[in-house]
Parts: sequence; structure tokens; C-alpha cells
Amino acid sequence: MKRSVWLFILCAAVLMTLSAGIRQGLGLFLRPISLDLDMGRQVFGLALAIQTLVIGLSNPFAGILADRYGHWRVALAGAALYAVSLLLASQSQGPTSITLSFGLLMGLALSAVSMSVMFGAAARVVAPEKRTFAFGLITSGGSFGQFLVVPFTMNLLTEMGWRETCAWLSVGALLIMLLARGLGTLPPLPAATRGKESVSLGEALRSARQHRGFVLLTLSYFVCGFHVALIMTHLPAFFLDRGLPPLVSAQAYALIGLFNIFGCYFFGWAGTRWPKHLLLVAIYSARAVIFIPLLLLPTTPALAYGFSIIMGFIFLGTVPPTSGIVAQLFGVRHLTTLFGISFLSHQLGGFFGSWLAGLIFDHTGSYDLVWMMAIALGVIAAALCLPIDERPANDKLQSA
Repeated sequence: MKRSVWLFILCAAVLMTLSAGIRQGLGLFLRPISLDLDMGRQVFGLALAIQTLVIGLSNPFAGILADRYGHWRVALAGAALYAVSLLLASQSQGPTSITLSFGLLMGLALSAVSMSVMFGAAARVVAPEKRTFAFGLITSGGSFGQFLVVPFTMNLLTEMGWRETCAWLSVGALLIMLLARGLGTLPPLPAATRGKESVSLGEALRSARQHRGFVLLTLSYFVCGFHVALIMTHLPAFFLDRGLPPLVSAQAYALIGLFNIFGCYFFGWAGTRWPKHLLLVAIYSARAVIFIPLLLLPTTPALAYGFSIIMGFIFLGTVPPTSGIVAQLFGVRHLTTLFGISFLSHQLGGFFGSWLAGLIFDHTGSYDLVWMMAIALGVIAAALCLPIDERPANDKLQSA
């Protein structure tokens, strides 16, 4: 790839570092906010669940706007709203304001600085044979954010409290605005390289709805969302509940981000060499297995670190193969929109992973039932991915 393309990908990856890093640290706020405002965990869990759902519902519309008016413009607006939502969160006084700031407004903001918007931008400047690899690099930027920003967030929470931490994180959201402008620095590839441009959005949507592989892929992505939101929202609290020191909990959570950098890079590379649907089968199967120790073994620092390292490697490993299959099936003209539809399923799963886990904990005092659900869903997702056909939907939608 040309140097200018590498710089473009670096800009998108750093943007994801800040955007995803801030969001992935929100689970650290669960205990301090619940204690300070005297709320049950399901209140904050519901706020993040609403955020997840809003991201999914608004993501296809963000995709339509990005495909039509420019990905950098959509990301710029999202970054500004991100900063506003964090400032409002710092002033929250109860469930309503928590839900509005952490839920509705932050969800709208994050849909505009999401991976699907970054992928849509990258797909227009990266050659087809390099797309999955580029998607993996951008995804690894979000993983690095978890490794870099989460410990920073924990330090702020320990030293300053949750309100001041929200205010400082809003500054990081403002930095995203500078990176968003960098997404508009490269002209798109020639149409002959990108694929045929004449297909309408309606035709693309009809083709996707009728494609069995796309439907199976979208259904399996629900499980990915459930797992990711469950871990982001409740894993730090689970470790603390089991008696692990806050530093160990934060370090274990950060390890997920660190090792997911390698995982996203690996699965982005692997998607250029092996069938992407089989990579997804392997990832979901591995997830089903890795949840078992949380259910059966004593919670020690060694278990926390081991779980985080293995889960980290596969945490967002589904993203490059999933987005790569969508691009392979339908081309890139409406990739942001079509991947946004799959991402909606992901976020629906995230809604239940965040809210349902809090609800179950408040009623049972344990996450055991949640881990059982996570194991069963991993098996189901692996079975859904196995029969996916990666051949292009039709010549009109296929990249050259």
C-alpha cells in the first residue's frame, strides 16, 4: 500500500483508539456511580444497554449519511456530541440523567465514530485484496484504546472520582475531531477498482435481505455483541466482587485490549488467506470454552490474567472477517450501510449482554447464569457461521 494510504489507516486506527478506549472503560464506572447515586446495578447496566441499542439503531443511518456526504463529516459531528455527552454525564444526579447522557446521547455519538464508518472510509481507498487486513489494523486501534485508556481511566477514578473523570475524558473526545478531518484527505479509488457504482441502496438492501449467508452472519453477530457488552460492562465488577484488588481487575481488563491488538492483526491477516466464515466458527467456539473457567474455578489473579489474555486475542477478532464477508458479498458502494445493519444485530446482543447481566445479578447476587448463557450462545453462533457461503451475491454488487 502507498504511504498516503498507510497514513490514512493510521488516522482511522488512532481515532478508534480514543473512541473505543473511552467507551470500553465505562464498565469501571458501574460500582462508583451505583454507590454514589444509591442505584442498583441494573440502572447503570440499562443505561449502557440503551447506549448499545442506540448505536445499533442509528448506525445504518450514520452509514447512509457517511456514504452520501463523507465519512469524515459524520465522524466530526459524532466526536463533538461524544464530548458533550461526557460533560453532561459528569453532572448526572440520578437514573434519568445517567440514561440520557451515558445512554441516548453517547449512543448517537458513538454510531458516528464506529468501526462501520471507519471501514466504509477505508474500503474506498484500499485495494480489495488488502481490505480485510486494513480492517484488522483499524480494529486493533480500538483494542489498543482499551489497553491504553482503561488504566488511565482507572487512575482518574481512583484519584479524582467519577464526575471529574468524565470531564477529563471529554477532552479526549474533542481530540477525535482532529483525527476525523484526516479521513477526508485521500480521494477514493477509481470506480473500476472499487467495483460497480450503479447499484442503488434499495437494490443492495434487497440483495442482502435475500442472501442466506448475510442473514446467518447477522444473526451470529448478535452473539458477538452479547459477549463484548457483557465483558465491557460487568467483568471488572465481577473480579472485584470475587475479592480481587482493583489494580488486578484493571490490569486484567487492560490485557484484553493489549492481546486483542495481536488478535485483530492476526485475524485481519488470516482473512486474506483462509475462509472467513471458518475463522468465525473458530472464534465463537473458543469463546464458548473460555467462559467455562469463570463458572467453575476459583477467581484468582492467575485466572483473571489468563482469561483476559485468551479472551483478548479473540475479543474483537470477529470484526475483520465479518466486515470482510460483507464487502466480499456486496462490494463497497454501500458497505457502511450494510455492515451497519449487521452491526445493529451486534448492538441488540450488546443490549441484552449489558442489561440482562445486571438484572440477573441484582436478583441472584451472582453472574453464574450469565456465564452459562454466554457459553450456550457461543456454540449457537459457531453453528450459524459454518454454512455461510462467501461467494459474491451477484455480479452487479461484486467488487471488480
